[in-house]
Formats: sequence, C-alpha cells, structure tokens
Amino acid sequence: MSKPSIIFIPGSYVLLPVYQPLFDAVSKAGYEIKGIHPPTVGLSSRQGRDGPAPSMYDDAAVIAQEVEKLADQGKDVILMGHSYAGIPMSQSTKGLGKEERKAQGKPGGIVQLAYISCLVPAIGDSAVSLLSRFPNEKRPLVSIDENGWMLMEDPAATAGTICQKLPPKEGEAIVRDFAKHSAQSFGNELTFAGYKDIPASYLSCEEDLAGPPDLQREMIAMIEKASGRKVDVTSIKADHCPNLTAEKETIEWVLNVAKKEQESQQAA
Repeated sequence: MSKPSIIFIPGSYVLLPVYQPLFDAVSKAGYEIKGIHPPTVGLSSRQGRDGPAPSMYDDAAVIAQEVEKLADQGKDVILMGHSYAGIPMSQSTKGLGKEERKAQGKPGGIVQLAYISCLVPAIGDSAVSLLSRFPNEKRPLVSIDENGWMLMEDPAATAGTICQKLPPKEGEAIVRDFAKHSAQSFGNELTFAGYKDIPASYLSCEEDLAGPPDLQREMIAMIEKASGRKVDVTSIKADHCPNLTAEKETIEWVLNVAKKEQESQQAA
C-alpha cells in the first residue's frame, strides 16, 4: 500500500514559504506533500490580486481540482489546513471522499481531513460568525481596499496575537510579509460539510489567542456530533502558528496523521 499524499492549504493572508520547513520535513520522511496558494490570498507581501477578491467557494473549487488529480491517479489524499483553511477544505470534498468514489467505481480519494488550529463551521456558519463572539479590540486591525482585499495594518500587534511565542521583532517581520486576503471569504457560509463523512484529525493549540482553546473544543464537539464519530485530537502547548513556534511537535503530528492513515488503509 502506497503512502497517502498530503494537500496543504495555508491560513488566511499567509504565503506558502512560511510552511516550507514543514513541507521539507514531511517530504524527507517520504510523503508527498503539496501546498496550494488559494485564490483568496494575494500574490506577494502586502498585495492582493487584480480585480475583485474571490470567495471561499473559489478556494474550495481549486482544492477540489487538486484532490481530483491525485485521486484519479489512485492516490489516497489527506487534506490538511491551518486556521481559515478549515473552511474551504471542509467545503471542497463533495464527491471526493475515498468511500464515495469507491462506490462509483473510481480510484483514490480523500481519506482524512487534518485541521491545524482551524476554523471549522457548521453548515450555514462562516469565519465571521465563529469569530464574532470575540470583542473587536481582540481582533487584528485590518483595512479593506476597493476590491475587497484585507490588509493587516499593524503587523506587530497581529504577531502578538497569532505568534506571541516568537521574539516580537521576528513575529512582526513574518506578519509584515503576509499578503492581502479576501474579505468576502470570511463571510461565505459553509454549504457542504465534508467532515460528516470523512474522518477528521485536529491539532489543538492550547495557547492560541486567535482561536482560543474553548472555541477549538466547541468546533471539535460540533464535528463529532455531525459525523457520529470521534475526532482524533492532539493537544500541544502552542500559539496559533505552531508550524513556527512548535515546529518539532507540528511535524511529529503531521507524520503521525499520515502514518496512522497509511496503517488504517493497509488494515482495510
């Protein structure tokens, strides 16, 4: 049985090089991993893209296209994402689960949804509805341009919320390299919940200020209720960006998710 392939979706605003050390470690362990640059993330530091900012559904469509390519090659796919990515990756899975494809006589498909301190809404909810419970003063200051692209206006303050375990100057430099992100994507409601039918894993970050542990536990409980199965939860002492501040533990978790999925498919 071949090893599963991993498709990775970054958090809002974040460019893929931020995750490169993670990708390198996973590749070195013998797993195929590909990062997707979603349409809702701008092309370069503090920039958007030409024209109106896309929707979360545009992200989901791109994810689905990448999954289908691997599935048609007969590959088992782990969809893995960080933060905002939990929403489009949940939305993207219609018709792409391995069991669903198998019933249609098709090879491959998604075998696991792996969430890293992700936002995971119920049907009809969005990033905005999940985050609206937090006071405005606890949210990063953003501006929105005429095309609907959001910019993190205060990188130092944002770093103090999402990667507070880094030295302040280092965290600020990382956030200053973030691109713009689509504003409308945060308001787009989930219309399809892939976690109802596809097993889920969750890396819970117990020192996360952007998506506090209580919210993470609520979302995990929601997934379990919707799916009727337990979520495979691992908790670590980390902030919202464990790939930066708890790199060793995050890499271990990714490899453990992949190894367990490989063993599960071999036993099936």
